[in-house]
Amino acid sequence: MKRLVGIAGAVLISLVVLAPVAVAADPSLQTGRVLVSTEGDFTFAADDRADVVVVLNGAGTILGEANTVVVVDGTLDLQGARIETVFAIRSPVEIGPDSVVLGDVMTLDSLVHQTGNADVQGEVTDLPSMLVGFGVVLAPALLLLWIGFGFAMIVAGLLLAALAARQVRQAEAIISHEPVMAFATGIIGLVAFPLVAVILILTLVGAPLGVAVLLQVWPLVAFVGYLIAGIWIGEWVLHRMSPEQVRERPYLAAVIGLLILGFLGIIPVLAIVTALASLLGFGAVLLLAIRTIRSGHRSQPTVAGHLPAPMAT
Repeated sequence: MKRLVGIAGAVLISLVVLAPVAVAADPSLQTGRVLVSTEGDFTFAADDRADVVVVLNGAGTILGEANTVVVVDGTLDLQGARIETVFAIRSPVEIGPDSVVLGDVMTLDSLVHQTGNADVQGEVTDLPSMLVGFGVVLAPALLLLWIGFGFAMIVAGLLLAALAARQVRQAEAIISHEPVMAFATGIIGLVAFPLVAVILILTLVGAPLGVAVLLQVWPLVAFVGYLIAGIWIGEWVLHRMSPEQVRERPYLAAVIGLLILGFLGIIPVLAIVTALASLLGFGAVLLLAIRTIRSGHRSQPTVAGHLPAPMAT
């Protein structure tokens, strides 16, 4: 089993990531061939060509031309070979006389040795160092992107609090007093929306409506549910801090709650809390919509600012 997993992983890396890069770099070497060798010696003849050569748990000797050579837990010996890119993982690489590597030799826990007139036109790069370098560059960009998304969520929460404060309070009341019902409705909604959308699409006549449900209505309700959950959390925090204070519109709760959800979402262990809260909000929005439609008239008015705070004791 371990051997099969190793083969599959090496081939997948080669085909999905490595081969397209190498082929794009030197179209003259395109052959469409992928060779895989496992658990033994392998010799790639001088007159042979391939796009990808994978050596797993074995000794590979390459004399011909290849776009990408991958060696994992083995050894690699290039003898008069012409290679585009080499990837060595826990495998020593010997680049012998008359061998040319047109691109880079990328290594992970591997040593590279050149002899004679061996030529590496690119660089010998340590993969962990390269990944760290990418991380240094990408981390600030990802942080700014996360801040931007967080700011957008807070703006959306404030708009929801301003334009639909009464409905927000009603949805919060459902989460506070009927959490099990809200959670169950959220789970049912996760199944019902795509199911209804697929049925509508299959009828052809209802296909436009099905696409709208799948790509517009469902994401919109889920998004509003996330905002409701954030505002509910903010109300809970504010009620614990100042139980006597009544706020007409939940602006501050929106800021506090959505910030909390945003921070929880980036912590792997606590991300489940964000998912559960979103599901509660999603179910509360669905329940509120169902009850409003069933009532046949507008939802019963509530006095703004007088709804008991979530989970009040």
